[in-house]
Amino acid sequence: MPRSESPTAAYLDTDAAVERWLGSIRSSAILALDTEGASFHRFVDRVYLLQLSTRDQHAIIDPLPIAAPALLGDLVQDPAVEIVFHDADYDLRLLRQDYGWQVRNVFDTRIAAQLLGIKAFGLAALLERSFGLKLDKKHQRADWSMRPLTADMLDYAAQDTMHLLGLRDVLHDELKAKGRLAWAKEEFARLESIAWPDEDPANAFLKVKGARDLTRRELAIFRELVQWRDATALKLDRATFRVVSNEVLFDIVRGLPATKDALGRIKGMPRGMLDRAADDILAAVQRGQDVPEAELPKFPKSARWDRDPEFDHKVGALKAVRDAAATRLDLDPGVLCSRDRMEQVARLLPGEVGALERIPEFRKWQVAELGAGFVKALAPWQKESPYRD
Repeated sequence: MPRSESPTAAYLDTDAAVERWLGSIRSSAILALDTEGASFHRFVDRVYLLQLSTRDQHAIIDPLPIAAPALLGDLVQDPAVEIVFHDADYDLRLLRQDYGWQVRNVFDTRIAAQLLGIKAFGLAALLERSFGLKLDKKHQRADWSMRPLTADMLDYAAQDTMHLLGLRDVLHDELKAKGRLAWAKEEFARLESIAWPDEDPANAFLKVKGARDLTRRELAIFRELVQWRDATALKLDRATFRVVSNEVLFDIVRGLPATKDALGRIKGMPRGMLDRAADDILAAVQRGQDVPEAELPKFPKSARWDRDPEFDHKVGALKAVRDAAATRLDLDPGVLCSRDRMEQVARLLPGEVGALERIPEFRKWQVAELGAGFVKALAPWQKESPYRD
Protein backbone atom coordinates (compact mmCIF):
# COMPACT_ATOMS: atom_id res chain seq x y z
CA MET A 1 0.00 0.00 0.00
CA PRO A 2 1.48 3.39 -0.92
CA ARG A 3 2.40 5.74 1.85
CA SER A 4 0.05 8.59 2.61
CA GLU A 5 2.76 11.11 1.65
CA SER A 6 4.65 10.71 -1.56
CA PRO A 7 8.32 9.85 -0.97
CA THR A 8 11.00 11.80 -2.77
CA ALA A 9 12.98 10.55 -5.76
CA ALA A 10 16.70 11.11 -6.17
CA TYR A 11 17.56 13.03 -9.34
CA LEU A 12 20.66 11.52 -10.92
CA ASP A 13 22.47 13.23 -13.78
CA THR A 14 26.10 12.16 -13.42
CA ASP A 15 27.73 8.82 -14.14
CA ALA A 16 29.04 8.57 -10.59
CA ALA A 17 25.67 9.28 -8.97
CA VAL A 18 23.89 6.80 -11.25
CA GLU A 19 26.46 4.08 -10.57
CA ARG A 20 26.23 4.61 -6.80
CA TRP A 21 22.44 4.44 -6.76
CA LEU A 22 22.23 1.42 -9.05
CA GLY A 23 24.92 -0.28 -6.98
CA SER A 24 22.75 0.21 -3.90
CA ILE A 25 19.81 -1.67 -5.48
CA ARG A 26 21.66 -4.36 -7.44
CA SER A 27 20.41 -7.07 -5.08
CA SER A 28 16.75 -6.11 -5.63
CA ALA A 29 14.53 -8.89 -6.96
CA ILE A 30 11.94 -6.49 -8.35
CA LEU A 31 12.13 -3.05 -9.96
CA ALA A 32 9.55 -0.66 -11.36
CA LEU A 33 10.66 1.14 -14.50
CA ASP A 34 9.25 3.81 -16.78
CA THR A 35 10.67 5.94 -19.55
CA GLU A 36 9.77 9.32 -20.97
CA GLY A 37 10.16 9.93 -24.68
CA ALA A 38 9.20 12.96 -26.74
CA SER A 39 7.52 11.59 -29.89
CA PHE A 40 4.88 14.32 -29.63
CA HIS A 41 7.62 16.92 -30.04
CA ARG A 42 10.64 15.31 -31.73
CA PHE A 43 11.17 13.50 -35.03
CA VAL A 44 13.65 10.99 -33.64
CA ASP A 45 12.38 9.72 -30.33
CA ARG A 46 14.70 8.42 -27.64
CA VAL A 47 14.79 7.90 -23.88
CA TYR A 48 14.78 11.33 -22.27
CA LEU A 49 14.14 10.19 -18.72
CA LEU A 50 14.27 6.94 -16.73
CA GLN A 51 12.17 6.54 -13.59
CA LEU A 52 12.94 3.67 -11.21
CA SER A 53 11.53 2.40 -7.94
CA THR A 54 12.36 -0.48 -5.64
CA ARG A 55 10.25 -1.27 -2.57
CA ASP A 56 11.91 1.55 -0.65
CA GLN A 57 13.98 3.69 -3.03
CA HIS A 58 13.07 5.92 -5.95
CA ALA A 59 15.18 7.67 -8.56
CA ILE A 60 14.99 9.62 -11.79
CA ILE A 61 17.93 9.19 -14.14
CA ASP A 62 18.63 11.88 -16.72
CA PRO A 63 20.21 9.91 -19.58
CA LEU A 64 21.24 12.93 -21.66
CA PRO A 65 24.47 13.95 -19.84
CA ILE A 66 25.62 10.42 -18.95
CA ALA A 67 26.83 7.23 -20.58
CA ALA A 68 24.47 4.29 -21.00
CA PRO A 69 23.81 2.99 -17.46
CA ALA A 70 25.38 -0.46 -17.77
CA LEU A 71 24.35 -1.58 -14.28
CA LEU A 72 20.72 -0.91 -15.15
CA GLY A 73 21.14 -2.96 -18.31
CA ASP A 74 22.42 -5.85 -16.22
CA LEU A 75 19.40 -5.59 -13.92
CA VAL A 76 16.68 -5.43 -16.56
CA GLN A 77 18.19 -8.29 -18.56
CA ASP A 78 18.58 -10.53 -15.52
CA PRO A 79 15.74 -13.13 -15.67
CA ALA A 80 15.86 -13.35 -11.86
CA VAL A 81 14.76 -9.70 -11.53
CA GLU A 82 11.11 -8.85 -12.23
CA ILE A 83 10.75 -5.55 -14.10
CA VAL A 84 7.37 -3.89 -13.64
CA PHE A 85 5.95 -1.48 -16.21
CA HIS A 86 2.60 0.07 -16.95
CA ASP A 87 1.95 -0.36 -20.69
CA ALA A 88 5.42 -1.70 -21.45
CA ASP A 89 5.26 -1.78 -25.24
CA TYR A 90 6.72 1.67 -26.03
CA ASP A 91 9.18 1.60 -23.13
CA LEU A 92 10.58 -1.75 -24.27
CA ARG A 93 10.99 -0.52 -27.84
CA LEU A 94 12.83 2.62 -26.71
CA LEU A 95 15.14 0.68 -24.37
CA ARG A 96 15.92 -1.79 -27.16
CA GLN A 97 16.51 1.02 -29.66
CA ASP A 98 18.71 3.22 -27.47
CA TYR A 99 20.61 0.67 -25.37
CA GLY A 100 20.13 -2.68 -27.06
CA TRP A 101 18.54 -4.11 -23.91
CA GLN A 102 16.16 -7.05 -24.17
CA VAL A 103 14.22 -6.79 -20.94
CA ARG A 104 13.45 -10.10 -19.24
CA ASN A 105 10.83 -11.13 -16.69
CA VAL A 106 8.31 -8.36 -17.38
CA PHE A 107 5.14 -7.65 -15.41
CA ASP A 108 2.83 -5.19 -17.20
CA THR A 109 0.10 -3.72 -15.00
CA ARG A 110 -1.97 -2.60 -18.01
CA ILE A 111 -2.11 -6.11 -19.45
CA ALA A 112 -2.81 -7.54 -16.01
CA ALA A 113 -5.74 -5.18 -15.57
CA GLN A 114 -7.18 -6.03 -19.00
CA LEU A 115 -6.97 -9.76 -18.28
CA LEU A 116 -8.89 -9.13 -15.07
CA GLY A 117 -11.67 -7.44 -17.04
CA ILE A 118 -10.97 -4.00 -15.57
CA LYS A 119 -12.51 -1.47 -17.93
CA ALA A 120 -10.48 1.62 -16.92
CA PHE A 121 -6.89 0.38 -17.17
CA GLY A 122 -4.91 3.62 -17.41
CA LEU A 123 -2.36 4.05 -14.63
CA ALA A 124 -4.23 6.91 -12.96
CA ALA A 125 -7.49 4.95 -12.96
CA LEU A 126 -5.82 1.84 -11.56
CA LEU A 127 -4.08 3.73 -8.76
CA GLU A 128 -7.36 5.38 -7.80
CA ARG A 129 -9.14 2.01 -7.91
CA SER A 130 -6.54 0.25 -5.77
CA PHE A 131 -5.33 2.99 -3.42
CA GLY A 132 -7.63 5.98 -3.77
CA LEU A 133 -4.76 8.02 -5.23
CA LYS A 134 -5.44 10.78 -7.73
CA LEU A 135 -2.63 11.58 -10.14
CA ASP A 136 -2.33 14.99 -11.76
CA LYS A 137 -2.28 14.53 -15.56
CA LYS A 138 -1.18 18.05 -16.49
CA HIS A 139 2.23 17.02 -17.84
CA GLN A 140 0.99 14.12 -19.98
CA ARG A 141 2.19 15.79 -23.17
CA ALA A 142 5.15 17.61 -21.71
CA ASP A 143 8.32 17.98 -23.78
CA TRP A 144 10.69 15.72 -21.83
CA SER A 145 13.56 16.65 -24.15
CA MET A 146 13.68 20.16 -22.70
CA ARG A 147 16.31 21.05 -20.12
CA PRO A 148 16.27 22.02 -17.36
CA LEU A 149 13.18 20.11 -16.27
CA THR A 150 11.08 21.86 -13.66
CA ALA A 151 10.66 20.43 -10.16
CA ASP A 152 6.95 20.03 -10.95
CA MET A 153 7.73 17.91 -14.04
CA LEU A 154 10.18 15.74 -12.12
CA ASP A 155 7.63 15.16 -9.37
CA TYR A 156 5.04 14.21 -11.99
CA ALA A 157 7.46 11.79 -13.68
CA ALA A 158 8.39 10.13 -10.37
CA GLN A 159 4.76 9.25 -9.68
CA ASP A 160 4.78 6.84 -12.62
CA THR A 161 6.81 4.27 -10.68
CA MET A 162 6.47 5.19 -7.00
CA HIS A 163 3.29 3.16 -6.53
CA LEU A 164 3.79 0.68 -9.36
CA LEU A 165 5.12 -2.18 -7.24
CA GLY A 166 2.18 -1.89 -4.86
CA LEU A 167 -0.18 -1.93 -7.85
CA ARG A 168 1.64 -4.96 -9.22
CA ASP A 169 1.05 -6.80 -5.94
CA VAL A 170 -2.68 -6.05 -5.99
CA LEU A 171 -3.12 -7.15 -9.61
CA HIS A 172 -0.91 -10.21 -9.16
CA ASP A 173 -3.07 -11.40 -6.27
CA GLU A 174 -6.27 -10.77 -8.24
CA LEU A 175 -4.92 -12.68 -11.24
CA LYS A 176 -4.00 -15.57 -8.98
CA ALA A 177 -7.40 -15.54 -7.31
CA LYS A 178 -9.13 -15.67 -10.71
CA GLY A 179 -6.86 -18.39 -12.05
CA ARG A 180 -5.47 -16.06 -14.72
CA LEU A 181 -1.87 -15.64 -13.60
CA ALA A 182 -0.74 -18.13 -16.25
CA TRP A 183 -2.56 -16.03 -18.88
CA ALA A 184 -0.61 -12.97 -17.80
CA LYS A 185 2.72 -14.79 -17.74
CA GLU A 186 2.15 -15.97 -21.30
CA GLU A 187 1.42 -12.41 -22.42
CA PHE A 188 4.41 -11.02 -20.50
CA ALA A 189 6.77 -13.56 -22.06
CA ARG A 190 5.80 -12.30 -25.52
CA LEU A 191 6.90 -8.78 -24.55
CA GLU A 192 10.52 -9.83 -24.21
CA SER A 193 11.08 -9.89 -27.98
CA ILE A 194 9.44 -6.54 -28.75
CA ALA A 195 11.43 -4.22 -31.02
CA TRP A 196 10.74 -1.84 -33.84
CA PRO A 197 11.04 -3.63 -37.18
CA ASP A 198 13.63 -2.55 -39.70
CA GLU A 199 11.68 -0.62 -42.29
CA ASP A 200 12.67 1.30 -45.37
CA PRO A 201 11.94 4.99 -44.62
CA ALA A 202 11.33 5.49 -48.34
CA ASN A 203 8.10 3.52 -47.92
CA ALA A 204 6.82 5.51 -44.95
CA PHE A 205 4.25 7.22 -47.16
CA LEU A 206 2.44 3.92 -47.67
CA LYS A 207 1.68 3.69 -43.94
CA VAL A 208 -0.05 7.06 -43.67
CA LYS A 209 -3.74 6.69 -42.96
CA GLY A 210 -5.71 7.74 -46.03
CA ALA A 211 -2.95 6.94 -48.55
CA ARG A 212 -4.91 3.97 -49.89
CA ASP A 213 -7.63 6.36 -51.07
CA LEU A 214 -5.26 8.03 -53.54
CA THR A 215 -4.80 7.21 -57.20
CA ARG A 216 -1.36 5.99 -58.22
CA ARG A 217 -0.50 9.43 -59.62
CA GLU A 218 -1.65 11.10 -56.42
CA LEU A 219 0.35 8.52 -54.47
CA ALA A 220 3.49 9.52 -56.39
CA ILE A 221 2.98 13.16 -55.45
CA PHE A 222 2.20 12.20 -51.86
CA ARG A 223 5.42 10.16 -51.70
CA GLU A 224 7.47 13.18 -52.71
CA LEU A 225 5.72 15.39 -50.17
CA VAL A 226 6.17 12.90 -47.32
CA GLN A 227 9.85 12.46 -48.14
CA TRP A 228 10.30 16.24 -48.15
CA ARG A 229 8.45 16.55 -44.83
CA ASP A 230 10.40 13.72 -43.17
CA ALA A 231 13.72 15.20 -44.25
CA THR A 232 12.65 18.59 -42.91
CA ALA A 233 11.40 17.09 -39.65
CA LEU A 234 14.70 15.22 -39.23
CA LYS A 235 16.72 18.40 -39.84
CA LEU A 236 14.60 20.36 -37.34
CA ASP A 237 14.21 17.37 -34.97
CA ARG A 238 10.51 18.14 -34.87
CA ALA A 239 7.53 15.77 -34.96
CA THR A 240 6.23 15.49 -38.52
CA PHE A 241 2.77 16.87 -37.73
CA ARG A 242 4.50 19.97 -36.34
CA VAL A 243 6.07 20.54 -39.75
CA VAL A 244 2.98 19.98 -41.93
CA SER A 245 -0.01 17.80 -41.07
CA ASN A 246 -1.13 14.81 -43.13
CA GLU A 247 -4.37 16.62 -43.94
CA VAL A 248 -2.49 19.53 -45.50
CA LEU A 249 -0.36 17.14 -47.57
CA PHE A 250 -3.49 15.40 -48.87
CA ASP A 251 -5.00 18.79 -49.77
CA ILE A 252 -1.80 19.70 -51.65
CA VAL A 253 -1.97 16.40 -53.56
CA ARG A 254 -5.56 17.02 -54.60
CA GLY A 255 -5.22 20.78 -55.22
CA LEU A 256 -1.91 20.64 -57.11
CA PRO A 257 -0.83 24.21 -56.31
CA ALA A 258 1.70 25.58 -58.78
CA THR A 259 2.51 28.88 -57.05
CA LYS A 260 3.33 30.05 -53.53
CA ASP A 261 0.06 31.99 -53.42
CA ALA A 262 -1.95 28.89 -54.33
CA LEU A 263 -0.06 26.89 -51.71
CA GLY A 264 -0.80 29.56 -49.13
CA ARG A 265 -4.53 29.28 -49.77
CA ILE A 266 -4.55 25.67 -48.57
CA LYS A 267 -6.22 25.57 -45.17
CA GLY A 268 -3.81 24.75 -42.37
CA MET A 269 -0.63 25.43 -44.32
CA PRO A 270 1.80 26.79 -41.68
CA ARG A 271 2.87 30.34 -42.49
CA GLY A 272 6.43 29.77 -41.34
CA MET A 273 6.82 26.69 -43.50
CA LEU A 274 5.24 28.51 -46.45
CA ASP A 275 7.81 31.30 -46.19
CA ARG A 276 10.70 28.92 -45.64
CA ALA A 277 9.97 26.02 -47.97
CA ALA A 278 7.33 26.94 -50.58
CA ASP A 279 9.74 26.31 -53.46
CA ASP A 280 10.74 22.90 -52.05
CA ILE A 281 7.10 21.86 -51.60
CA LEU A 282 6.14 22.95 -55.11
CA ALA A 283 9.18 21.12 -56.50
CA ALA A 284 8.05 17.96 -54.70
CA VAL A 285 4.61 18.29 -56.30
CA GLN A 286 6.22 18.65 -59.72
CA ARG A 287 8.48 15.62 -59.19
CA GLY A 288 5.42 13.54 -58.40
CA GLN A 289 3.70 14.74 -61.55
CA ASP A 290 6.78 13.90 -63.63
CA VAL A 291 7.00 10.24 -62.55
CA PRO A 292 6.52 8.04 -65.65
CA GLU A 293 3.31 6.00 -65.70
CA ALA A 294 5.23 2.72 -65.56
CA GLU A 295 7.04 3.82 -62.38
CA LEU A 296 4.06 5.05 -60.37
CA PRO A 297 4.08 3.62 -56.83
CA LYS A 298 1.52 1.11 -55.67
CA PHE A 299 0.74 -0.80 -52.54
CA PRO A 300 2.27 -4.26 -52.28
CA LYS A 301 -0.19 -7.05 -52.85
CA SER A 302 -1.66 -8.42 -49.66
CA ALA A 303 -2.12 -12.12 -49.07
CA ARG A 304 -4.83 -13.45 -51.35
CA TRP A 305 -7.41 -15.90 -50.16
CA ASP A 306 -9.67 -18.03 -52.25
CA ARG A 307 -13.07 -16.42 -52.43
CA ASP A 308 -15.22 -17.99 -49.75
CA PRO A 309 -18.90 -16.99 -49.80
CA GLU A 310 -19.25 -18.54 -46.33
CA PHE A 311 -16.33 -16.66 -44.78
CA ASP A 312 -18.41 -13.99 -43.01
CA HIS A 313 -20.73 -16.67 -41.67
CA LYS A 314 -17.77 -18.58 -40.25
CA VAL A 315 -16.37 -15.47 -38.58
CA GLY A 316 -19.85 -14.67 -37.27
CA ALA A 317 -20.11 -18.14 -35.72
CA LEU A 318 -16.73 -17.66 -34.04
CA LYS A 319 -17.72 -14.20 -32.85
CA ALA A 320 -20.81 -15.62 -31.16
CA VAL A 321 -18.63 -18.10 -29.27
CA ARG A 322 -16.11 -15.37 -28.39
CA ASP A 323 -18.77 -12.94 -27.17
CA ALA A 324 -20.48 -15.56 -25.01
CA ALA A 325 -17.13 -16.49 -23.45
CA ALA A 326 -16.30 -12.80 -22.89
CA THR A 327 -19.58 -12.36 -21.00
CA ARG A 328 -18.89 -15.48 -18.93
CA LEU A 329 -15.34 -14.35 -18.12
CA ASP A 330 -16.28 -10.66 -17.73
CA LEU A 331 -13.65 -9.68 -20.29
CA ASP A 332 -13.61 -7.18 -23.12
CA PRO A 333 -14.27 -9.28 -26.26
CA GLY A 334 -11.31 -7.71 -28.05
CA VAL A 335 -8.98 -8.66 -25.21
CA LEU A 336 -10.26 -12.23 -25.29
CA CYS A 337 -9.78 -12.62 -29.06
CA SER A 338 -9.36 -10.03 -31.79
CA ARG A 339 -11.27 -9.98 -35.08
CA ASP A 340 -8.04 -10.62 -36.97
CA ARG A 341 -7.37 -13.76 -34.96
CA MET A 342 -10.90 -15.06 -35.54
CA GLU A 343 -10.41 -14.54 -39.27
CA GLN A 344 -7.24 -16.63 -39.08
CA VAL A 345 -9.21 -19.39 -37.35
CA ALA A 346 -11.95 -19.19 -40.00
CA ARG A 347 -9.38 -19.62 -42.77
CA LEU A 348 -7.65 -22.47 -40.97
CA LEU A 349 -10.99 -24.22 -40.33
CA PRO A 350 -9.56 -26.56 -37.66
CA GLY A 351 -11.16 -29.93 -37.13
CA GLU A 352 -9.65 -30.35 -33.68
CA VAL A 353 -8.40 -28.01 -30.96
CA GLY A 354 -4.73 -28.88 -31.42
CA ALA A 355 -4.78 -27.44 -34.95
CA LEU A 356 -5.11 -23.95 -33.46
CA GLU A 357 -1.46 -24.15 -32.51
CA ARG A 358 -0.76 -23.53 -36.21
CA ILE A 359 -1.68 -19.88 -35.58
CA PRO A 360 1.42 -18.30 -33.94
CA GLU A 361 -0.54 -15.40 -32.43
CA PHE A 362 -3.08 -17.67 -30.75
CA ARG A 363 -2.24 -17.97 -27.05
CA LYS A 364 -2.46 -21.19 -25.07
CA TRP A 365 -4.89 -19.56 -22.65
CA GLN A 366 -7.10 -18.51 -25.57
CA VAL A 367 -7.04 -22.07 -26.92
CA ALA A 368 -8.10 -23.33 -23.48
CA GLU A 369 -11.00 -20.88 -23.22
CA LEU A 370 -12.16 -20.81 -26.84
CA GLY A 371 -10.69 -23.78 -28.71
CA ALA A 372 -13.46 -26.35 -28.18
CA GLY A 373 -16.17 -23.75 -28.85
CA PHE A 374 -14.46 -22.56 -32.02
CA VAL A 375 -14.10 -26.09 -33.39
CA LYS A 376 -17.74 -26.85 -32.63
CA ALA A 377 -18.92 -23.60 -34.23
CA LEU A 378 -17.06 -24.47 -37.43
CA ALA A 379 -18.31 -28.07 -37.52
CA PRO A 380 -20.88 -27.39 -40.30
CA TRP A 381 -17.99 -26.52 -42.64
CA GLN A 382 -15.56 -29.26 -41.60
CA LYS A 383 -15.76 -31.16 -44.89
CA GLU A 384 -13.75 -28.28 -46.39
CA SER A 385 -10.96 -28.49 -43.82
CA PRO A 386 -7.56 -30.11 -44.41
CA TYR A 387 -7.25 -30.39 -40.61
CA ARG A 388 -10.42 -32.33 -39.89
CA ASP A 389 -10.16 -35.51 -37.80
